[in-house]
Amino acid sequence: MTTVTEEATDLLQHLIRNECVNDGTPDSGHEVRSIETLAAYLAGPGVEMQRYEPHPGRVSMVLRIEGSDPTRPSLHLCGHVDVVPVSAKGWTRDPFAGELIDGTVWGRGAVDMLDTTATMAVAVRRLLDSGFRPKGTLIYSAVADEEALGTWGAEWLVEHAWDDVRADYLLTEFGGARFPLRSKGGPRLPVMTAEKGYQWTRLRVRGTPGHGSMPFRSDNAAVKAGEIVRRIAAYHPPRRLDGLWRRFVDGLGLPALQRLALKSPLFVGGALDCAPIGIGRMFDASTHTTFSPNFLRSGIKINVIPDTAEIEVDIRVMPGDDGEPVRRMLADAIGDLWPECEIASESVNAATTSPLDTPLWDLLDRVSAQLVPDARTVPMLLVGATDARFFRRKGVVAYGYGLLSERIPFNEFAAMFHGNDERVDQESLRLSAELWERVAREFLG
Repeated sequence: MTTVTEEATDLLQHLIRNECVNDGTPDSGHEVRSIETLAAYLAGPGVEMQRYEPHPGRVSMVLRIEGSDPTRPSLHLCGHVDVVPVSAKGWTRDPFAGELIDGTVWGRGAVDMLDTTATMAVAVRRLLDSGFRPKGTLIYSAVADEEALGTWGAEWLVEHAWDDVRADYLLTEFGGARFPLRSKGGPRLPVMTAEKGYQWTRLRVRGTPGHGSMPFRSDNAAVKAGEIVRRIAAYHPPRRLDGLWRRFVDGLGLPALQRLALKSPLFVGGALDCAPIGIGRMFDASTHTTFSPNFLRSGIKINVIPDTAEIEVDIRVMPGDDGEPVRRMLADAIGDLWPECEIASESVNAATTSPLDTPLWDLLDRVSAQLVPDARTVPMLLVGATDARFFRRKGVVAYGYGLLSERIPFNEFAAMFHGNDERVDQESLRLSAELWERVAREFLG
């Protein structure tokens, strides 16, 4: 009989090898490969599974274990099966071989988030094999297209199959990484209770065309755009050291002076400058709306001074900042060159939050301490985006979590998301699989 670690390892390896790469185009992803893998793994007498294919190959799957008491809360374990593209030359090992080396599984998606999708499936399989008959309904989903806005995955399910995926509570990626901080007591494990939104903005900068051989006093749109990019990159809006940030800092168990510095507008910047780079980047982004100018285009020919340039800015928005507040920040950042710009397009996705005073929050804290001695959970703002946002907007309480061992240091772990040499150790797979199973048993009865 295989152990939970062996099952999770084998399933994760299969999902990695399926190579469900989502480059953002409708015909990429090919998530049907991994849905077939998961369906075969979970199949059995009386198991109810439904597949959805809104676009050829973009398949999602939902499995339900119906509860006996409709008044009891329901729980949804939600994973995705697509992964981002990879540049193989930057990897030590084949990113789609799913190799097991010294207790660690290597491959694209190992931590984002095929490990979670696989360990959730293993937990559900163990529940099914045990004859689990919950009072509250349990849902497991494996969805497509999370890495490209969820159009063919979670968003589609919420809009077109809501009765199949609705639940009172939802667990998805990601959390549970142990911060390299000198905390009093046991490990502090972050649970993502909120996530930033985005307001991706394309700016158009105007100039005057002319001959490239005579640049003196020219009105060059590319030159102006370059200066605008510099200003946006240097811009730092006021920090929002609000209730969630303060509860997070207080929960870390840091010495009093560090806690005070991280909660002080005067000293938080210096405190983050002294932190390890992975911690510093994540903590900084958790305290304010961020602006990253990532695309700059201009020109039609080498000898023509460009009359237009376009800048695309990745703006990650704190709760309450979306819309006009972001535009005011852009104007503030760009200063006297703002009249030279126009907003050519915006893609707006508001931030979402979930409450903390819930029975699921209390249970996660309790089960985590059982699996990781003396551990305590702390709420945290996720600076990226997950499928949780679609469910939060429908009133679902959604948290991002998981359990990770100490084997892979936090800085390495954070760098693996969409990066090189993505991998996860088998102890983390065991911890997460046991977490999901215990939570389901205790929460649903």
